[in-house]
Amino acid sequence: MTNNGFLLSSAPNFRDLGGLRTSSGHTVRTGLLYRSDALHTIDKEELPVYNGLGIRQLVDLRTEHERETLPDVTPEGADYAAVSVQGPQADGANFSAALADPEKARAMFADGLAERFMFGVYRELVADATALEGYRDLVERAAKGPTALVFHCSAGKDRTGWGAALLLTLLGVDRATVVSDYLASNERQENTDKWMRLLAANSGLSWEEVAPMTRVRAEYLETAFAHADEIYGSFDTYVTEGLGLSTDTVDRLRHRMLT
Repeated sequence: MTNNGFLLSSAPNFRDLGGLRTSSGHTVRTGLLYRSDALHTIDKEELPVYNGLGIRQLVDLRTEHERETLPDVTPEGADYAAVSVQGPQADGANFSAALADPEKARAMFADGLAERFMFGVYRELVADATALEGYRDLVERAAKGPTALVFHCSAGKDRTGWGAALLLTLLGVDRATVVSDYLASNERQENTDKWMRLLAANSGLSWEEVAPMTRVRAEYLETAFAHADEIYGSFDTYVTEGLGLSTDTVDRLRHRMLT
């Protein structure tokens, strides 16, 4: 681990989901399931650490445009999988383009609208057909292996945040712990801040107007859980009917990931 407490300084939101306790007294195994921000940023100096983690699957949750613009550094011996959780026309997939257009940026994000935008993104991650397909794929890959697996988006906080919340909840981690893991992303946004400040400067918006999109809030995640309840009646029904995950897949995930 690097001196700043991060596994990888060049990808500060790269972290192990292992070590968390479940409500039934089990523990999520370490070294099997990682979450991260963008992985095109890995420094050459950190490649030995990155390659030494034994990662066998890299799951990229970004859109096609993001993947092509900033291709990942894939660990040695790992399979790469593009698994989008946002369609190309989704609002959450197009915010950077909107920020490049000052008129559009003001219409979408000024005067408190950025916060409303974020709540919409989280509802979209639960309800959108592309998201349902993508998150099902993520869980099935984690359950089937080979492990270890890392999944990521750009900032590692929203698309990845819901993916982590989904996996941890399936493993039996209680909601308060899930939220705590989610909020840990706020101290790991150095890379995100750099490019968001550039986008904000070009948009004509103040940093304060853009700020709701640069951090996670417990209310954002709770909106996703509440939307799953609203649509499906419960989280469990969201899993079985929305995501279409079988009991066998969830059992295999728990067998692989819990000790």
